Amino acid sequence: MDYSSQIELKLLVALAIGLLVGIERGWSEREEDEGERIAGIRTFSIIGLLGGVWAMMAEFLGDWILAVAFLSVSALIIAAHILDVRSNQDIGTTTAFSMMLTFALAAWAVIGQPVIAIAVTIVVVFLLGYKPVLHRWLRVIEEKELYAGIKLLIISVALLPFLPDQGYGPYNALNPYWIWWMVVLISGISFVGYFAIKFTGKKKGTFLTAVTGGLASSTAVTFSMAQFAKLSKKKLFFMGGIMIASSIMFIRVAIEVFVVNRELLQHLWIPLGLMFAGILIGGYWFLIRGGQGKEADQQIDITNPFQLGLALRFGVLLALILLLSEAVKEWFGDEGIYLLSVASGLMDVDAITVSLSKMAQNDLSAEVASLGIVLASATNTVVKGFIFAVIAGWKDSLKLILFLTAAVIPGILAGLYLIV
Repeated sequence: MDYSSQIELKLLVALAIGLLVGIERGWSEREEDEGERIAGIRTFSIIGLLGGVWAMMAEFLGDWILAVAFLSVSALIIAAHILDVRSNQDIGTTTAFSMMLTFALAAWAVIGQPVIAIAVTIVVVFLLGYKPVLHRWLRVIEEKELYAGIKLLIISVALLPFLPDQGYGPYNALNPYWIWWMVVLISGISFVGYFAIKFTGKKKGTFLTAVTGGLASSTAVTFSMAQFAKLSKKKLFFMGGIMIASSIMFIRVAIEVFVVNRELLQHLWIPLGLMFAGILIGGYWFLIRGGQGKEADQQIDITNPFQLGLALRFGVLLALILLLSEAVKEWFGDEGIYLLSVASGLMDVDAITVSLSKMAQNDLSAEVASLGIVLASATNTVVKGFIFAVIAGWKDSLKLILFLTAAVIPGILAGLYLIV
């Protein structure tokens, strides 16, 4: 590509940035009369092109010229905004800041980061266009949820970077940075699932509630559904909800493996996929057979999306699993890993999943780690059937236990095939 073509392409990207933001701003203010808008699609397009041109001139005249250009454009924008406030009494600053950002993004694209600049522009357009949705979400957020988000930010942004990234203790198995990074990961996934329930579950019924709940905590879904089933004649309906949530647990496991050691997925996608598909299809069939009614409006109960005490307990559990994994491997070999996986699956699948994924980066074979994750996931799935039976009664729950057991067997067999 010759030099002139590079110039044209850079200017097109700068123009595209202005167009994207300008289209959104023009559409959102389309009801206003011509001349009453501070800026529309033409103005934003020109600002984007202006940022690109000045960025290209800065390559020859020096970076200082770009700073002067930005300050000059910002001064004009501020002056226009002041006049607009005086005439319309509208003190909103969103459009003014969007204009400044458009100039900066266009210049950034020309300087050498066009992909990132376009990506940021898309995020800006999303934030501008979804103003009503974002404001509606803000109105329904409770105080405990706001503080839960702040706590999650504290443990991730404020605390994580300062932890030592090296092994301590027996087998050098305890890496404070990595353990806390896993706490942040699991807490973040649960946080997303919690708000998915809050913003969609109440409107979409049990199926979607079970799906989003499975991302937050399939065990919490099980307890809630079992409580509902105890008071309802349609136990089959709530069994289906539990199975839907349990199937989503395998997606959660896959996300954790992808973050820690994505190479393991080539061994895990078939076993996890078989169990996921079997339980998901069976759960939907249970929901249909159970029938729809007022039970479809029941909401699962997942409390505070992030509690520091729970995060600390998970961190301790993860550290313990890491130590036990290294110990049983040295004492009992691969068989010890399998026994620990089954035992861990009785309580929690996240800790053993991230532990084995981490070990597979060192001296544990990928096949053994994969089978351990499969066994833990299968055990945790079947345990949910017993939890339901204890709460809702054994008589009608046996079919859930039997179906969950049958659904995980193909995955276990596929996992065993990995090590043969």
